[in-house]
Amino acid sequence: MLDRDGFRPNVGIILLNQRNQVFWGKRIRTHSWQFPQGGIDRGETPEQAMFRELHEEVGLQPEHVSIVARTRDWLRYEVPDRYIRRDARGHYKGQKQIWYLLQLVGHDWDLNLRATDHPEFDAWRWNEYWIPLDAVVEFKRDVYQLALTELARFLPRQEARSRYLRGGARTREADVLGSRSEQPEPMSDGLHRTTSAPDLADPG
Repeated sequence: MLDRDGFRPNVGIILLNQRNQVFWGKRIRTHSWQFPQGGIDRGETPEQAMFRELHEEVGLQPEHVSIVARTRDWLRYEVPDRYIRRDARGHYKGQKQIWYLLQLVGHDWDLNLRATDHPEFDAWRWNEYWIPLDAVVEFKRDVYQLALTELARFLPRQEARSRYLRGGARTREADVLGSRSEQPEPMSDGLHRTTSAPDLADPG
């Protein structure tokens, strides 16, 4: 389902734990990390799509989270032609997204990456809210910046500060995150939670 400009309606999910860290998922059988996201089906509201994607991708039910905020308007990004299927080129341009900021009110063990027969992620971790943007695939960076910045003022019990870091401009915290080696921590569902900063290279 595309709009008249060639953008597919989509939702993005920023899931917080009690320390205001955010959930990152590693795309199955890749080294790509990202926030949960997914398309809005015909007849769905953005909120309905968000709860469906939340369950499909991370196994959470509505009772496991509370909605803190959402972006006011659609945020758009274009997908480079090399990432678009040939049969979609010429009419598909990218995604337009409504982003939701959610607070986890359940527990880490409520997360289940195998809630469906078609898992999107095979590992996950909690990461600091202000991840350096040079870790995000380039064509998504502006949307991530816009979403995180707009929603930062709603962070529970924490001062919202813009600490986006592009290129070599890193803070001490970012350097610490970037220097960690990946050490998978086994999870109860047979998947892994990693303790390294994510390397986001997901094209879609």
